[in-house]
Amino acid sequence: MSISLSTVPEAVMESEPKERRYLIRRPKALQYFHNGQLKKAAEKERVAGRFELFFELLSNFADHLTEEPSGAKLLVFILVFTPAWHAWADAKENANNYYNDDILQRCAILWIMALLILYGNNANYVAEDIKALRATVAAYQCIWFTQLSFFFMYSVASHHHQTQNRIYAGLIFLGLFIWAPLYVEEVSHGAKIGIAFAAIIWEEVSYVVGFSPIVANMMGLEFSTAVDIGHEDDRYTAFTIVVLGESTYAILAGSPAEGGLTTRLLRAVWTLVIAFCFNSMYVFTDGAIENDHPIRRSVWTAFPWLLIHLPMSAGLLIGGHVSAYGTNHLMESGHRWLWGGGLGVGMLCMWVLAQLFLDCDPPGKLLLPKQL
Repeated sequence: MSISLSTVPEAVMESEPKERRYLIRRPKALQYFHNGQLKKAAEKERVAGRFELFFELLSNFADHLTEEPSGAKLLVFILVFTPAWHAWADAKENANNYYNDDILQRCAILWIMALLILYGNNANYVAEDIKALRATVAAYQCIWFTQLSFFFMYSVASHHHQTQNRIYAGLIFLGLFIWAPLYVEEVSHGAKIGIAFAAIIWEEVSYVVGFSPIVANMMGLEFSTAVDIGHEDDRYTAFTIVVLGESTYAILAGSPAEGGLTTRLLRAVWTLVIAFCFNSMYVFTDGAIENDHPIRRSVWTAFPWLLIHLPMSAGLLIGGHVSAYGTNHLMESGHRWLWGGGLGVGMLCMWVLAQLFLDCDPPGKLLLPKQL
C-alpha cells in the first residue's frame, strides 16, 4: 500500500488545530503561580515589534539634548524619558501577562502611542512653557489611566492575578494625584522637579510592591503573577537593539559622511563599532555557556535586572546620539561629557546585568572566568 506524498501536507494541515481569531476576547492569564507552582497556558508566540514602536516616538528627547548639551537639558531628559519608559514597560507587562491580540488591546496600544505623540512633542519644552508642561502631564496621566483601567479590567476577567493587579492599579491611581501640582504656574521650578522625582519613585515602588512575590507570600495569595522569562528577555533585547540602532540610523540619515574616505566617514564607522560592541556585550550577558537567568534565580536578582534597563537605555541613547552627532560636527565640552557619561553609564549597567546571572559552567570551561 502506498501513500501519495502530495496528500501528506493536506493530512497534516487537517490534523493541526486551526488558530482562532477574536474581535473581543476574554483576558486569560498566560502564566501564573498556583500555591507556588508555575502554570502556563498554551499560547501562540508573542512578538515584540509592535511595542518597540513606542521608542521611535521618544528618540527626539536625545536629539534635543544633543543640540544644546547642558546640565539643565540633561535633567529635563531624565524627567521626560523615565515616564515614557514606564509607559512602555507597562504596555509590555500587559502583553506579558495577557496577550489577547483582540480589538481592545490593539486600540489601547494605538491610543497610548497617540498620547505619546502629544507627550513627545511637548516634553522637551516643559521648562520653558507652562502650556507644554500641562500638555505633557495631561498626556502622561491619560496614559496611566488607560493602563490602570486595563489592569482593573483584567482583575475582573481573570482571578489568577486579581489581587496584585488591583493593588498595582490602586497605587498607580494614587500616583496620578502626585503630578497634579505641575499644572499650577505659581509652583516654583525647583518644587516641580522634586514633585516629578517623587512621582517617578512612587511608580517604581508601586511596580515592586504590586508584583513582588514577597508581598504575595506575605498576603498568602493562592494565585500570583509569574514572568515568562523568554518573552521578557525578547522584549528587553528588542528594545536595546532599537536603542543602539538609533545611533546607526543617525550616521546614515542625511548622509553626514558623504565625500569618500574622510574623517567624517571614520567617525561614522567608529560610531557603528561602538553600537556593535555594546550590542554584543548585551546579547552575550555574562559570557557563560550555561547560566541561570536573574529572574529565575531570586526576587533579589529579578527586580534589579528589570529596573537596571532604564538607566542603561537612557545612557546608551545619549551616548549613541552624541557619537552620531560628532560625525559631522565639532564636539564641545558638553558633548564630550554627555558622550563619555552616557556610554559609561551604559557600560556600568551592563556589568551589573552580567553580575546578576549565575554562572553554571564548571571550572576551566572557559579560557577566562567570569570573576578575575
